[in-house]
Amino acid sequence: MSIDLSTPPVPFSFEVYPPRSEAGILALHETIRQLAAACPRFISVTYGAGGSTGGRSLDLLRFILAETAASPLAHLTCVGNTYAGANALIREFLDAGVTSFLALRGDPPAGVREDETFLGDLESSAQLVQLIDRVQAERAPYTEREIPGVPGAVQVEPRTKVDIAVAAFPNGHPRSRHPREHIDALLAKQAAGATLAITQLFFHADDYLAFVQRSRDAGVTIPILPGIMPITSPSRLRRVLELSDEELPAELAIALEVEPTAEGQRALGIEYAAGLARDVVAGGAPGVHLYAFNSHETVLAVLRDAGILTHPLEKEVAR
Repeated sequence: MSIDLSTPPVPFSFEVYPPRSEAGILALHETIRQLAAACPRFISVTYGAGGSTGGRSLDLLRFILAETAASPLAHLTCVGNTYAGANALIREFLDAGVTSFLALRGDPPAGVREDETFLGDLESSAQLVQLIDRVQAERAPYTEREIPGVPGAVQVEPRTKVDIAVAAFPNGHPRSRHPREHIDALLAKQAAGATLAITQLFFHADDYLAFVQRSRDAGVTIPILPGIMPITSPSRLRRVLELSDEELPAELAIALEVEPTAEGQRALGIEYAAGLARDVVAGGAPGVHLYAFNSHETVLAVLRDAGILTHPLEKEVAR
């Protein structure tokens, strides 16, 4: 099946994360400018475990708002937070002008076990979805628009809605107790008010396509955006597998191990990710979401190789 890119174009988006150093932040500002020049649907900014990078996350979101035409999407996690703390944090993001979120349960910081009280007041990402929507409703229950020619008169209009994305797991969540639990959880997030799902990584298009079909059969109606991660070295693959509990993609793993050069490994990773992007879009995906690892060259190359980014970056920032 071929991909029709004429009308409309395939939407795409990117994920970046807050660096720990000032030099890293300046470098990421340039990366964000280059990513924004490609006209993504949004650029998401991750949030550290237990809030460890909350301030830097907000700074990056403000940079996207002020310095680019891209829409920012803020990751928020509920692990380790109180209702009051989460409420204040959500309000801070909304006050900064951020109206799109990815609501995540999150993981405890290193060394903290799942069964400890640190997990906080919010037990699930579905509860965080509800809280985000409630905070926005309390903060801006409606808007007023002046009526021209009628001094002092205003027209009351409905409040601005927030967009709330959630995570989805094509091959099941690592903590799932039965095969359908991750789909039941996605249904709960949808019922709580989620407007979009973004998948964790997967290595075969059929994993995503079959998951979408199972979700639709179960009653999930929100768009499910495939998350694609370019794997450009054996060490990155090992690290990703440790974090995700995904099964080893043997074909990609072998290809990366036998390729002797870093540039060759990068080319293999781009080719593999581009193939995934082509296949999921051909199968009906509503777009692609690329994990950028704070570098624009690789993810833009994936989009070009996949036939999704077919024109020069008209807004590309001069180097």
